[in-house]
Amino acid sequence: MTVDTPGPGPSDDPADQVGEQDQKQVEGQGRAKDQAEDQAEGQGQGQGQGQVENQGQVEDRDQLEGQEPGPDAGLSERDLAVLAVERRGWPGPGAKERAIRERLGLSPTRYYQLLNALLDDPRALEHDPVTVNRLRRIRDERRERR
Repeated sequence: MTVDTPGPGPSDDPADQVGEQDQKQVEGQGRAKDQAEDQAEGQGQGQGQGQVENQGQVEDRDQLEGQEPGPDAGLSERDLAVLAVERRGWPGPGAKERAIRERLGLSPTRYYQLLNALLDDPRALEHDPVTVNRLRRIRDERRERR
């Protein structure tokens, strides 16, 4: 008698799901930018005011000057993954350290160095204000105790 076990399928792990959502969001932003560039090139390069040619791409000057980039602009996939790991609750330090090594391929020491730098990054605060503010508060409390 054999027992069928389900093969690899979608993960039920919230951190994995968040990472997948972040990846889809980043990919979606890339496609939207490509479409906008294609439309700009179709209107004729350099014919209208407010356009500049940059290595074969036409971009609206208003986007280059004076406007803030999107909330995830500049955050790498690794930064997003670090925030996703911190967003999740862990049963203990061993499970979290194991996940850091397996999912991110980082030592826990390097992970916490990256996390500490992310806490001071305004882009991380824009991306996940609840997690970043919680971790900043914990960090400040520990510093005060020293």
